[in-house]
Amino acid sequence: MREAADLPGWRRAAELTGRRGECGVLDRLIGAVRGGESRALVLTGEPGVGKTALLEYLAVQALGCRVVGAAGVQSEMELAFAGLHQLCAPLLNRLEHLPGPQRDALRTAFGMSEGPAPDRFLVGLAVLGLLSEVAEQRPLICLIDDEQWLDRASAQVLAFVARRLGAESMGLVFAARTVHSDLGGVPELLVEGLREADARALLDAVLTGSIDARVRDQIVFEARGNPLALLELTRGLAPAELAGGFGLPGLMPLSGSVEENFVRRVGALPQQSRRLLLIAAADPSGDPALVWRAAGRLGTGTDAAAPATEAGLVEFGTRVRFRHPLARSAAYRSASAQDRQAAHRALAEATDPRLDPDRRAWHRAQAAPGPDEDVAAELEHSAGRARARGGPAAAAAFLKQAALLTLDPAGRAGRALDAARATIQAGAFDVAWELLAMAESGQLSDFQQASVDMMRAQLAFITSRGGDAPALLLRAAERLRPIDADLSRAAYLDALLGAIFAGRLAGPGGDVLEVARAAGAAPPPRRAPRASDLLLDGTAATVRVGYAAGVPVLRQGPGRLRSRHVRRGGTATHVSGVHHGHPALGRRPLGDALGPVPPTGARDRHAQ
Repeated sequence: MREAADLPGWRRAAELTGRRGECGVLDRLIGAVRGGESRALVLTGEPGVGKTALLEYLAVQALGCRVVGAAGVQSEMELAFAGLHQLCAPLLNRLEHLPGPQRDALRTAFGMSEGPAPDRFLVGLAVLGLLSEVAEQRPLICLIDDEQWLDRASAQVLAFVARRLGAESMGLVFAARTVHSDLGGVPELLVEGLREADARALLDAVLTGSIDARVRDQIVFEARGNPLALLELTRGLAPAELAGGFGLPGLMPLSGSVEENFVRRVGALPQQSRRLLLIAAADPSGDPALVWRAAGRLGTGTDAAAPATEAGLVEFGTRVRFRHPLARSAAYRSASAQDRQAAHRALAEATDPRLDPDRRAWHRAQAAPGPDEDVAAELEHSAGRARARGGPAAAAAFLKQAALLTLDPAGRAGRALDAARATIQAGAFDVAWELLAMAESGQLSDFQQASVDMMRAQLAFITSRGGDAPALLLRAAERLRPIDADLSRAAYLDALLGAIFAGRLAGPGGDVLEVARAAGAAPPPRRAPRASDLLLDGTAATVRVGYAAGVPVLRQGPGRLRSRHVRRGGTATHVSGVHHGHPALGRRPLGDALGPVPPTGARDRHAQ
């Protein structure tokens, strides 16, 4: 349990000025949890408005409850289940009480055992079960700060849990800048700026000397009731600036002014203290032992912590905790590229490769001054482990970094292609375009170039209603003709269905009749026709010649056409042949990205 004495003074006192209403809501939540009920709540508000202070208040007031917490970190957003592991790590001694499938799914997600990529539903049930098991012993409060920076997998699982709380004596409280769609339906408490009277009271509470009324008015006006801005904008101001009546000209907007204030305070520290802050900022795990091991490798001792702590920038306790995410950002951004590389190198050397190989690989990548094949290969292994845990975003981040560190043109292009595929799966479409351009700048085989065309078509369907997709798919089908007839036919089918979907919006070379003519000349299948083959030949004949020519072909296999390859009620398809059997094209069928396709007659007269 957390006690008030565990919190720094600047959390316990000044930042809660003017928060009586918000504290009342949190007090009632604690009362309900102590009474055997469950509650979920999302605190929302701009950076620095006091959401973290309210979480700290809740932790202090939750006497008799067990309090566990996690905080999203920007640099860990690609690491699947990183935030969830942070929350659940203290509770894993109760893991054996879960049903076998749930226990195995959670162990795989956390890298505690090997196995296939865990089902997200099972992981969600496992976390709900684990928290409920702990809450049976003592009321449980879970605090999740900076929810907007959680990795996607953790955010989805915690939202799943928040919507399924019952009577488990459990509270789940998030702090976020805005409510993400995953948390839709969870009760929200908007944390707004302080009223003017409260802002003045807070300012008076933290100032030790007199202040000119005009200066006070300008500070209060510029801060717009934001507590962090009120506290930070007055730090380091000389008494003459506060009492002389000359005002504070040129105050910047909140985010810039506060961060620049942190940059200035970091720059005023001794060199060894700046180096220690940089190491702590470069590794968001908050593990003090790791930070001290890395600092020792750079010749920085424990005495370097005092100036940084006294400056109110960081705390070194059971965890390393920066006063604010902007303080971490300032410590990292204000360092030179060479110093950042040295910090990451020290952290990589201090990280146990058996216990945390992925974090070690990431630090090695950030430390690399240029291309490095050994590090790139290590990142590829990390990407494989991320995929096994069901984390496409993490796999994409590792693969992108691996491509950037590869010097060989063919190897760089291949890794960029793999990174693009994982990035599309993770939903980062802008980055995927960049990676495809990187892949095409290298040496690609015809097969790999066909893969590029397929992925560009996927992106076209997802981002712009698919106008460019039919021509891209048609080009991929032509490239595949001499390589693999079955894959070529599947690509022709996707091109034809894409052209039907795009209709009049199809770009040059993607007109449905033009595509149907090309598809009609597709190579014959190498084995007995399957449902997708019948669909290709029958649809192409219908578009080129007419209904009478296509229907007999389509009727040859009605049972197969009702299989998973076709959804009745339209021409939507899941063409499994496009990608099966070739890692270069990946496992996910293009049809999965197309979504429902309207009936052909509703889109184009050629299909009637």
